[in-house]
Amino acid sequence: MTLVVPARAKLNLDLAVLAHTDDGYHEVRTHIQAVALHDLLELARADRTTMITTGPNRLDPENNSVRKAHQALEAETGRELPTAFHLDKRIPRGSGMGGASSDAAAALKALAALHNVRADLTKIAAGIGADVPFFLNGGAALAEGRGERLTTLPTELAWFAIAWPDIELSTAAVYRAWDEVKGNGPNELSDAAEHVEPRVRDFAARLGEGWQMTGSGSAFFVRCRDERSARQAVLKIDGWTAVTHSVGPWA
Repeated sequence: MTLVVPARAKLNLDLAVLAHTDDGYHEVRTHIQAVALHDLLELARADRTTMITTGPNRLDPENNSVRKAHQALEAETGRELPTAFHLDKRIPRGSGMGGASSDAAAALKALAALHNVRADLTKIAAGIGADVPFFLNGGAALAEGRGERLTTLPTELAWFAIAWPDIELSTAAVYRAWDEVKGNGPNELSDAAEHVEPRVRDFAARLGEGWQMTGSGSAFFVRCRDERSARQAVLKIDGWTAVTHSVGPWA
């Protein structure tokens, strides 16, 4: 049996950093919306585990979030789950759209189905990364704490234009910069991202008014009236762009 599953991206519609905790992490409050833009993960049972990555944003096949999710599920179940993976990577890395976390969540759910595994996937997901539990169900949610405390919200149909400056930002580096420069506005990590990489500031200036950074960057988005407006918004932007829409929870 072969499974093919989308690993969808997310946008942070706002993001407030509330505190720097004693254990070195940060507490946040953010409204997250899943969107149709996605990586594509194919899995099949195999004699041994292998992984192929394709696409313009391909990963190291030996060291990525899919393999981490696979190893975590094997550790939880106490048995090997030999799987052939093929990940077509479409969401840019280091863009703040949650591609790695979504890949991990998609892998957990698909592996559980493929190998008939019963396990607490939410617990495992939280151990992989703060955003991974959100991607187990998607839709819209208010995320608090490190991002693991989720309150499900209704999904409203919305279209978005997205632009990425081909700059891969480290989430950890951006949060460390926040400790120094703090921030304000709808995404309080924006100033920190620009501090880490000044080209992000230049890119934001070229995009103009209305565009907002998602997550810890470096992608920006603007909400549009409809698909046509979203396509118009990206027409004159050089580089990677996407037009996408909100999606509700998945099974």
